[in-house]
Amino acid sequence: MLRYAIKRLLELIPTTFGILVLTFLLFHVVGGSPAEVILGKNATKESIAAFNHKYGYDRPLLVNFTDDKPVWDSQFLNFVGNLAKGDLGISTEYDEPVADILKRGVGPSLSLTVPILIVGTLVALSLALLCAAFRGRCMDKAVLVLSTVLMSVNYVVWVLAGQFILAYKLKLFPLWGYANAAYLVLPVVIGVFSSLGVDVRFFRTAILDEIYKPYVRTARAKGLSNAAVLVKHVLRNSLIPIVTYISLSIPYLFTGSLMLESFFGIPGLGNVSLNAIHSADMAVVRAVVVLGALLYQGVNLVTDLAYAWLDPRVRLG
Repeated sequence: MLRYAIKRLLELIPTTFGILVLTFLLFHVVGGSPAEVILGKNATKESIAAFNHKYGYDRPLLVNFTDDKPVWDSQFLNFVGNLAKGDLGISTEYDEPVADILKRGVGPSLSLTVPILIVGTLVALSLALLCAAFRGRCMDKAVLVLSTVLMSVNYVVWVLAGQFILAYKLKLFPLWGYANAAYLVLPVVIGVFSSLGVDVRFFRTAILDEIYKPYVRTARAKGLSNAAVLVKHVLRNSLIPIVTYISLSIPYLFTGSLMLESFFGIPGLGNVSLNAIHSADMAVVRAVVVLGALLYQGVNLVTDLAYAWLDPRVRLG
C-alpha cells in the first residue's frame, strides 16, 4: 500500500500543475483584464496602471524577458510560487489576504455541511436498508415513491418553502443569520431533505447488487437473521460504491454551499465565493477553485486507499 500511495502522490504533481495552468489561464487570459472588470469601463489609464502594478498584473504572463528583473518574475511563476508558500493573494474587495478571508469562512461552512453529510448519509442508509429488507413490499414501494417526489422538487423550492412556512409563518426557526446553533437547524434540514431522494435510490441500488449474491444465501443457510445478514455482510460488501459516492461530496464540505449560505446569511466559503463573483474579486474565486481542486485530488487518494481496508479482495497496484 505504501508503494501505491507514493505512486499516487507522484501522479498528483502533473495533475496539480495542469490545474494551476488552467486556473491561471481562466482568470488571467480568458477572463480579460481584472482592472477593467473591477474599475469599470470608464476607468482612466492611470488608475488601471496603478491597479495592475499593485496586484502584479503589469508583469509578463509566463516568463520575464522584458526588463532586468529575474526571468521568474512573471504572473504565472509568481502565482505558483506564492501558492507554494501558502500565499493566496490579496482580495481586491477587502484589501486583505485571501487566506484570512477563507479562514473565517471555513468554520461556518463546516458547521453547515458536515451535519448535512452525516445526518443525510445515516438517514439515507437506514431507508435503503429498510428497502432492501422489505424489497418489493409496501415499505419498499413507499420509500421509492417518496424518493422520487423528493428528487422532483427543485432545490430552490425547498429553500423558499422552508423559509416561508417553517421560519416566517410558523416561527419555528430563525430566518437569517449565524448567531448560534439554532440558526443552522433549518438549513441543515433543507440540505438533508433536498439530497435524500438521490441518496436513498443510490444506496438501495448498491445494497441490492449484493443481496442476491451466493454468500448471502450461504449466510442465511447458516441460520443468520435478516438483520445480521444485511448489516454484517451485505452492507459491508456494498461500502465501496457507497464510500465512492460519499467521497465526491467531501471537497464541498470545505468550499461550502452557495445556495444555503447565501439564502440564510451564513458567512461561509459559499457565501464568500458568491460575493466574490458578484464583486469580480478574482483572487478569492481563484483561491476557492484551486483549493477545491486540490481537495478533490486528496479525497480521491484517501478513498482509493480505503478500498483495501474495506474489502480485503482489493489489491492496490
